[in-house]
This record gives sequence, structure tokens and C-alpha cells, in this order.
Amino acid sequence: MERMTKHLVVISFDGLSTMDLNIVSKLHNFKAYMEEASCCKKVFSIYPTVTYPAHATIVTGQYPKNHGIINNTLLQPGRGAPDWYWHRKYIKSETIYDLAVRKGMTVAALLWPVTAGARIQYNMPEIFANRPWQNQILVSLLNGSPIFQYNMNKKFGHLRRGINQPNLDNFTHQVLLDTLKNKKPDITLVHYTDLDSMRHYNGYSSKEAQEALERHDKRLGDVVAALKDCGIYEDSTIVVLGDHSSLDEDKIIHMNVLFKQKGYIKTDERSNIVQHSAIGKTCDGSTYIYAKNKGAKFLERLGKVIEEFNDEYGCIEAVYTGRQAAELGADPDCAFMLEAKKGYYFLDDTDGELIRQIKPGEAGNVPHVTLSTHGYSPFKPDYTTVFLASGKGIRKGVQIDEMNLTDEGPTLARLLGLELKKADGRVIEKLLEI
Repeated sequence: MERMTKHLVVISFDGLSTMDLNIVSKLHNFKAYMEEASCCKKVFSIYPTVTYPAHATIVTGQYPKNHGIINNTLLQPGRGAPDWYWHRKYIKSETIYDLAVRKGMTVAALLWPVTAGARIQYNMPEIFANRPWQNQILVSLLNGSPIFQYNMNKKFGHLRRGINQPNLDNFTHQVLLDTLKNKKPDITLVHYTDLDSMRHYNGYSSKEAQEALERHDKRLGDVVAALKDCGIYEDSTIVVLGDHSSLDEDKIIHMNVLFKQKGYIKTDERSNIVQHSAIGKTCDGSTYIYAKNKGAKFLERLGKVIEEFNDEYGCIEAVYTGRQAAELGADPDCAFMLEAKKGYYFLDDTDGELIRQIKPGEAGNVPHVTLSTHGYSPFKPDYTTVFLASGKGIRKGVQIDEMNLTDEGPTLARLLGLELKKADGRVIEKLLEI
């Protein structure tokens, strides 16, 4: 299969929404980019619409039930801060970067989710020190490309303030520009979380979110300029995409408080879970319900508990069985999957109120409390994301009415002369100069 581009740059602006195009299309660099680009303004994400499953889908073309990244974090009852699906080993299928490396191509991945331990030449994975004895720099070095990361931290580490934004994206951005100029990778995957963070803590349409879009506009312009400066722009393809949208909320549902009240969860004196027969595992706008007993009678009783709870509080929009969740692409091992009504999201606390109203000033100051989130069904109104592509191998000015996130991996692979044979999505040939 013929390769269509020499340098593929995939820029993930976490949380970029269809509705954002009305704003960014008026910004200088986005406007210039979009005049040359083809696009789909209505991309349906996966279920649940959270970052790690979405980014695994982008590089595999598969639904979470098939690639294995079914949530951001692992089910680890009793852990207040569970580990994330940081490592490549959790992905059950081939990725475009696996195929590329086997073909002799060079790959750079900068804070791209689920790449820790991957066979990527220039790898700065998104992974956090999640134990008291761990050091963040060492954790990053040991799970990515040590020399590359050491040099990048030496040059640009002063820009960071932990994972605070926009500092983290400012750091990532300078690493990206340096890598493009000095390494000229065949494939570059970069993940920016500035916009998503600002929406979580300030709201979807906040001033802070608008300012993040403006920062992304400058970042996009810098990428174009860097490719031109190092003489590879004409042989490059720039893809700009989002992974999900987000929705404002102000109320938290605690299913594990209900399950504790009903005797399905037992905790110790410090409220750590020590035993459970059923448990909720948040995906923010939705939640998995897992049961140790998969018998029909137990699941019927558990379903009745959920139904009665919703009859009283009216906060759940849909209840899916495990089979129905799998049909939507989610984890087939769950007993149920619950979809929150707009304005609500789920957390996994075992103490406190069943439904908690968020108070002013809590978002960003109280762990896991936000004003806008995602994880909802990808088919909620005004909740789609976007896919934009410009440059080598891309037709100019093509508009795709709608597509799925699963279509992005096969389309990116085709640009590289590769094929994701087990993808659930399809190549969007209309975008390509075939």
C-alpha cells in the first residue's frame, strides 16, 4: 500500500467540540489552517466519552470493548486514587504506531495516553507518580524514552508546574516544536489538555476556556511555522482532532453510598472498601456497575435497587445491561451501565449524600469536583467532536457530514501506507487524494 505522507502530525486538543469551530474558525491560525483543510464537524466519540478510551480508539480504530481501555482508571476498590490505564500493555490490539515502528518509521508521542512502555523512539508518556515513594521524573523516564525525556526536561522543564495548566501544555508544546525541528519524525502524536482542564474547573463556556482556545490557536500556528522552518511542511500532513466534548453539571451522584446502605459494600473505619458484591466505577457522565455475582436473580435485585433509587431521585437518564453496554462499545463485563441526566455526573465515594449539590468554589479545590465534564453517551445533543486534516495526501475543502472516532485510526493508517486490519471503523476515502 502506497504511503501518502512523509510526516504525519496528529494534534489532539482534548475536549475540542463541534461548537468550538464557531470560535476557532475566526482565530488567525485556525482560520488559515481551515482554509486549506478538509474536515468533519460532527464526529461521534466512543462510550464512555473519556480521554483514555478515546485516544486508544484513535490509534486502533476500535471500540473500548475490543481494544481493552474501557475507562480512564482501573477498577481498584479501596484505592482513593486508582491507577490509570497508562501502559501500552493494556491495549489488546495493534496501534498505528506499532505498525509504523515495524515498518522502520520513527514515532514521537508526547503525553499521548496509554503509551507508557510502548516501542516508540521518542516517547514522553502521560503517566503520574501515584505512590508516596515515587518520583515523577523517574516514573516518566522509566516508562518512556529516557535520554530523549532527560534532554527535553533539561531544556524545558522550567516551564512546568506539576500538571497545572496551561503550564503543562506550554512545556509539551516546546518539546513538540523541538522534536519536529530536530528529529523530524514520520509520525508525531501530541496531546494537549489545557482546554479540557479549563472547562472542568471553570465551565464549558467560561472565559478560561475561551483563553485556552486562543492558546491552542497560537500553538497550531507555531506547529505550521516549525514545519516550514525545518523544510518539511510540503511533505507533512497536519491533523487536528478532539476526543470528546463536555457538558456543564452541578450535581454529583454517589452510587456507592447507595450500595453501602443496601449492604453491597462494606468499609473499614477509614471508609476504605474491604468487601463488595456490587460496586460503581465512575466514567464521570456515566458509570459502570460491576457485580461479583452474575446470576440472574442477583442482577434482578440489583437492577431493582437502581430502579427504585432513580424513581426517587430522577437523576439517571438510561440504564443499560452489560449486553447493551457492549453493543454500545463499552465494557461487556459490567452488570449495568448508567447514563446520568444532563447536569449530573458520578463519583465513587462511599460516604456522604446520595446526591450532592456542588457548592461555589469547590471545583478545582475539592478532589474530583468539577463544573463541566464528559463520559456521557456520544449521542447526547450538541456533544460531538471534530476531525480536521490538511496537507500531503489530503484533499482540500472536503466536508464530511458525520463520522465516528473509530474511523480516524484507519484513515490515519492509510495516509502512512498501513492498515489496521481489525479496526471497527473505516477509511474515510473522501478525505484522501487516492
